Amino acid sequence: MIDINVSGQEHVTLVEVSGRVDSMNASELGGALAKAIDNGRILLVLDLAGVDYMSSAGLRELVNSLKKAQKATGDLRLAQPSERVREVLEMAGLDTIFQIFDNPNDALGSF
Repeated sequence: MIDINVSGQEHVTLVEVSGRVDSMNASELGGALAKAIDNGRILLVLDLAGVDYMSSAGLRELVNSLKKAQKATGDLRLAQPSERVREVLEMAGLDTIFQIFDNPNDALGSF
């Protein structure tokens, strides 16, 4: 089970996620990100501090959301992934595609 909290921070949207992101609920995360982008919230920070596991299905949703945001001239940036999630991102080569920050404030301030 995952918990997703979306909040507007000035012109940037902060999406806080906690729990395990796997094939059973990855679409829930993708849906929340897509909804934000569809509503014009194209500058997104995804706070992954509370995520202890992310499957390939979760990674796919992140990549799809990044592409969707960039197509709308926005961006999706990641903040404070756990060591385990960071390793998964690196193994998949996604650490070169996403801007990854140590904390949400740095990520929010990068826009």
